[in-house]
Amino acid sequence: MGEVQEDSRVSAAARWLSEQTVAPPNPITAIRQKFSLTALQSCEVCKLAQEIRSGRGKLNG
Repeated sequence: MGEVQEDSRVSAAARWLSEQTVAPPNPITAIRQKFSLTALQSCEVCKLAQEIRSGRGKLNG
């Protein structure tokens, strides 16, 4: 799978997670299952989602 597709899935997952009003009980597992990402990518998703929520994310706008 190409890096662009993987980046797209990470971005989509970060947007999804940032829009959740209540975080999933086990976010890494939820992200891995919902978006078919690795554990490392899922951690990146959590980081990006927090940046989006705080207004610092590059996906804002």
